[in-house]
Amino acid sequence: MAQAPALTSLSHGAGCGCKLGAAELLPIVRGLAPSGDPRLLVGAATSDDAAVFQLRPDLALIQTVDFFTPIVDDPFDFGRIAAANAMSDIYAMGGIPLTALNLVAFPLERLGGDTLTEILRGGLAVAAEAACAVVGGHSIDDPEPKYGLAVTGTVDPRMLLTNAGGRAGDVLVLTKPLGVGAVTTAHKRGAANREQLAAAVDVMAALNAATGQQALAAGAHGATDVTGFGLLGHLRNLAHESGVAAEVVAERVPTLPGSIELLADGVGVSGGGRRNREYAEAFTRFDAHVSEPLQALACDPATSGGLLLALPEARAGLVEGWVIGRLLAGEAGTIALI
Repeated sequence: MAQAPALTSLSHGAGCGCKLGAAELLPIVRGLAPSGDPRLLVGAATSDDAAVFQLRPDLALIQTVDFFTPIVDDPFDFGRIAAANAMSDIYAMGGIPLTALNLVAFPLERLGGDTLTEILRGGLAVAAEAACAVVGGHSIDDPEPKYGLAVTGTVDPRMLLTNAGGRAGDVLVLTKPLGVGAVTTAHKRGAANREQLAAAVDVMAALNAATGQQALAAGAHGATDVTGFGLLGHLRNLAHESGVAAEVVAERVPTLPGSIELLADGVGVSGGGRRNREYAEAFTRFDAHVSEPLQALACDPATSGGLLLALPEARAGLVEGWVIGRLLAGEAGTIALI
């Protein structure tokens, strides 16, 4: 019997790097008619991480969906990463996940049932860690495997975090290092070592549950998570919707081991990273002293990345993460990478 092909060999992209480009997608989404239901507290109009629907003054539902192509070859790890990524949107809104539905697109005849079982087991493991019940799902036959979750959570509307709450003077805290896209792209090209990949998997499979609660306790004003549009793309949304500008100190941005080197020689630069860079050039000023690899890192597509929080400087130490910059008065959505 022929050996099943590696998962990443069947995917045209990798993880959140396979998202449609922000420059192409956002005008389409923003052109759709919004819901007029007053109970919809957060919808698609503000490019937030999830939708929020109020049930009563002290309770609202958070709903999100996320799925993507394989970013690693180990099916159990792929399941873990996809589940952690989907739940991140709930944590970014200040909520707690309750239930999830599996989303599966899979070439069952080519890859076999054992591989799909391991993917689903990985998703269940992370859901159990999050105390989130996986209650069903949907599957289709597809030559390119894809997996993710539709997640429902809850939040007290009075504690809701959105990407529109940032204030001039807030510092920006990032809770996971960047460089996942560089490492996984290089691994797919045979250029990343086992230790680099293991470090990336550990970062991607980690839930943002603890830092989400820390953000609430610290009185964060605004939040998002960093995924396929890269740091600059997601910061753009936060700054734009908050009506402020932003600056990021490139050398303060945390990185995965080896990621800068992989970007420097080009083997870690993905198609998604190049699309993100083209998009970011419309609203970002790249200081001349910032090296090209650091510029690429700021555009690197993350998968199951960290939370990006805007909060008072005096309370930044209450969150496990790195202070990488601040929000400033200025043209809404503009960024300086300094």
